[in-house]
Amino acid sequence: MRTLHYLPLLALLLTACADEPAFDATGTFEATEVTLSSEVAGRIVSLTVQEGDTVAAGELIAQVDTSALYLQKLQLRAQSRSVDEGRPDISAQVAALRSDITRQQHELERLRRLHHDGAATDKQVDDAEAALRTTEKELAARLSTLSRSDRSLTAQRASVDLQVAQIDDRIARCRTIAPTGGTVLERYAEPGEMATVGRPLIRLADLTNVYLRAYVTSDQLADVRLGQHVRVTADFGGDRRFDYDGRVTWIAAESEFTPKGIQTRDSRANLVYAIKVAVRNDGRIKLGTYGELHLH
Repeated sequence: MRTLHYLPLLALLLTACADEPAFDATGTFEATEVTLSSEVAGRIVSLTVQEGDTVAAGELIAQVDTSALYLQKLQLRAQSRSVDEGRPDISAQVAALRSDITRQQHELERLRRLHHDGAATDKQVDDAEAALRTTEKELAARLSTLSRSDRSLTAQRASVDLQVAQIDDRIARCRTIAPTGGTVLERYAEPGEMATVGRPLIRLADLTNVYLRAYVTSDQLADVRLGQHVRVTADFGGDRRFDYDGRVTWIAAESEFTPKGIQTRDSRANLVYAIKVAVRNDGRIKLGTYGELHLH
């Protein structure tokens, strides 16, 4: 008969165990998403991917019309050729003066020798020296003029080259390239439409490596650490539940109010800490799928 006194206590313990949740935290699966936008304004000539397509890093996603830019580039190339053709050949243009100076120097040396021997007058030597100085001044003036012209043309060529580089940069930015591999979640534009700077074209996510954003209470925080391996259960409804290995990759520095629809181990907790648990997706986990976290 004494055993009967323990039956109410046993029933109370069983009820308490039944109310104990089978998880440590819950949340939903998310992925790192990237929205690709147009960097330039213009008509979209191609958008190569559809929703659900898998793309690789570096793959061409969209192309904006570059016809006008290529025409501008051709005009600049023509200007560049015109500048080069107008550049003076300094050596050729002063060759005659240099030749005259060489000849006059030889003549002056000859007259000085004759003057030393008394066969040439002072005036002849003075005239030869004056002629040489005049030609040297003329050469210096010609070189100065040609150098200024050459520097001016060099500056013009540099300006044209800069404009060509800017056009090339704009042409390159007409191509939207996937910065990372992933799956196309949404497509926001169609070929033939006008793109504007910053207009979203597609939304891309890495569905191979997803993460569970779960929420733990302050009492549980001491049991969570970066790099910790945990068990994650993906709940697909009904009896369809699958376990995955997970690793804690992020812990929030500040608490927040418990988000709507999130269950915690302590239902009375108002403040929770968000954590991210990386999970390798086998293809079954979809974004928004409910998941449970088991720390032990």
